[in-house]
Amino acid sequence: MATTGRARVRAPELVGRGGWLNTGDTAPTLADLRGRFVLLDFWTFCCINCLHVIDELRPLEERYADELTIIGVHSPKFEHEAEHEAVAAAVERYGVHHPVIDDPDLTTWQNYAVRAWPTLTLVDPEGYVVAQFSGEGHAHAVTAILDELIGVHEAKGTLRRGDGPYVPPEPEPTTLRFPGKVVALPGGTFLVSDSGNHSLVELADDLETVVRRFGTGERGLVDGGPGEARFSEPQGLLLLAPELRERAGYDVLVADTVNHVLRGLRLADGHVGTVAGTGTPWMQGDPNGDDVGGDPRAVSMSSPWDLAWSPPDRTVVVAMAGIHQLWAHDPVAGTIAVLAGTTNEGLVDGKLREAWFAQTSGLTTDGDGTVWVADSETSSLRYVRDGVVETAVGSGLFDFGFRDGPAEQAMLQHPLGVTALPDGSVAVCDTYNNAVRRYDPATGEVSTLATGLREPSGAVVDGEHLVVVESAAHRLTRVPLGSAATASGSAHRTQRPVLDVAPGEVELVVVFDPPPGQKLDERYGPATRLTVSSTPGTMLTDGAGRDTALARRLRIEPGADGAGVLHVAAMAASCDDGGENAACHIHQQDWGIPIRVVDGGTSRVELVLSGG
Repeated sequence: MATTGRARVRAPELVGRGGWLNTGDTAPTLADLRGRFVLLDFWTFCCINCLHVIDELRPLEERYADELTIIGVHSPKFEHEAEHEAVAAAVERYGVHHPVIDDPDLTTWQNYAVRAWPTLTLVDPEGYVVAQFSGEGHAHAVTAILDELIGVHEAKGTLRRGDGPYVPPEPEPTTLRFPGKVVALPGGTFLVSDSGNHSLVELADDLETVVRRFGTGERGLVDGGPGEARFSEPQGLLLLAPELRERAGYDVLVADTVNHVLRGLRLADGHVGTVAGTGTPWMQGDPNGDDVGGDPRAVSMSSPWDLAWSPPDRTVVVAMAGIHQLWAHDPVAGTIAVLAGTTNEGLVDGKLREAWFAQTSGLTTDGDGTVWVADSETSSLRYVRDGVVETAVGSGLFDFGFRDGPAEQAMLQHPLGVTALPDGSVAVCDTYNNAVRRYDPATGEVSTLATGLREPSGAVVDGEHLVVVESAAHRLTRVPLGSAATASGSAHRTQRPVLDVAPGEVELVVVFDPPPGQKLDERYGPATRLTVSSTPGTMLTDGAGRDTALARRLRIEPGADGAGVLHVAAMAASCDDGGENAACHIHQQDWGIPIRVVDGGTSRVELVLSGG
């Protein structure tokens, strides 16, 4: 941090083969920005935590417009994210209102020694790195540092106020803008979550004619009629069964993703009401639905992305993408609780409360009551049946591809949608492969229904067709259920730098320095928590589990091929140094670090949660 007294480090230049976005065809350098604070946001558009940070930064962009330039450094995980056109679409989709450098080769990522998405790095007006933060919840820390250093640089004469290099692109007029999910309505129309326009749209059977629009089109959380309500990037939609609608008081349940709430839409008059969630994201340490009784609107949620009705349980299943879980909501009783997942990110099957997910983004229920899950960050298709989570297709956080065949060999790339088909099979919107795939549980085979779609993200059955949301094409498209295409046969692994680790004892240290004017919040017990595990589990022979210290001795042994993933989750609580009623803040991050156990590797792994 600015107050630690460590040696000053000159910020490396910003390099990205993909070029710049939101700068009007200019390529700013750090020298051009000298005199301003620069906050680098290392992100990738698949990452839900990165999207949370983009939202956290919006108030900073407004508050410090004269002194601060925020620059997104897009550092891809998936092959699709290395395509410049896809990055440009994501910048618009998620309302990124600052310059972005497209770094498909992770050059700037490596120059800044970044280890995780998201990471923030603050550079001062003289071009020196003054702080780095991994994970979410750091906007208040950036604010504290800026408030401290703006005066310092003003006094030194090194601060230059004025406009930054952001140039907004020309908007492209389309009826829909990055739609997310779709449901069929009883009258033969379709309801679409028009995510980029922060609204819901009812389309006629031709998939083009607008029947009605719900919401003003402005980002916000406002209940009311169709001309008053506001959403923020809504996604999942669920039409309740007729016998539930009158008792619930609405017809369609909506996952209002960036508002972190569930909304209810009444079709008769277009009224929208909030039925669950506080409007603030759930953070580690917050009570969840198991711990809060009464009004579900008192329970914080985290990026609910999709919804499905589970007939055996008489409940709505909620894909809680932001914390890698499934939740259960009873729309009649008005209750909400955790259904499955630990909040750890990864692919671990087992009992509901022991399984790990990774950004649950698509849900459907088949005729047998099985809940199918598109688990996007593990590029997997998973299912919940009889109290157990299992995986049909997919192998982990870093393996993906475009390959048909037996499920144990087939590959997907960041799927966002899944739809039960009449014949008992399951259609998967294989988003980053721009395809719709089909998994047949009876044969265990994966095939391809259609290719050439643009980021399909949701679908609904319509007779002999599948109505598919082509999110990046801003439209709905019909695909015959009997169609067939050919997968490319590719297999990939995320090209993140692998950390070489020595076998035997390894010291793990997570650095956390409270922001200026804050201290560790130990009023109610330990202020920090560290959870460590590995994939495969046999690689970590000592040091796994949860404890309060942010340093730990691990013992790591090579597996069959000497490679694996070290999973580290850290949390720290800080509070303003102002007595009993001081504001408190949570800092948290999960690292999934690809490691290779080799002689001569490092025996110390240092990760920065917050430090300088």
